[in-house]
Amino acid sequence: MVVSKPTIDDYLDNGIYGQKQTKPDERRKFLGSLRERIVIALTQSQVREKGVYKEVQENLKKNPNAKLLLNGNMSYSYLSKYIKLADTYHVSFSMVTNKETETDIGLVLAYDHAIDKEDIYVKKKSEKASETQTKQKAKKSLFSSIKNKLF
Repeated sequence: MVVSKPTIDDYLDNGIYGQKQTKPDERRKFLGSLRERIVIALTQSQVREKGVYKEVQENLKKNPNAKLLLNGNMSYSYLSKYIKLADTYHVSFSMVTNKETETDIGLVLAYDHAIDKEDIYVKKKSEKASETQTKQKAKKSLFSSIKNKLF
């Protein structure tokens, strides 16, 4: 296999259009990272919720060599709690601002290499609460049906 040296046209193209990237749409969605590198991701609406997600806190603790990428188009008041958390666990972070692209992702914890984690999204707090209530209702109804049959 013969590897050719870059030509003047290649240098000019890089200067005008920037370095060629793999999966540019995926990079725009995930704040400059690729899906295969992500440990955990939150949507913008999740980042805006009160408090921090314990899943993010646990993953910051477990993955000190990862980098926290925050959507720079969001208000700093929402991002500051996660910046403090990253600081606490000595995880580097950066604000990613891309005015040309809209993404619903608000926060990403990612490595600079592939880890291929299957489930990167965290369920919303409201979804978790309704799941727990449904499970509790199911338990109550099972118990009450048994109790009703016995008594």
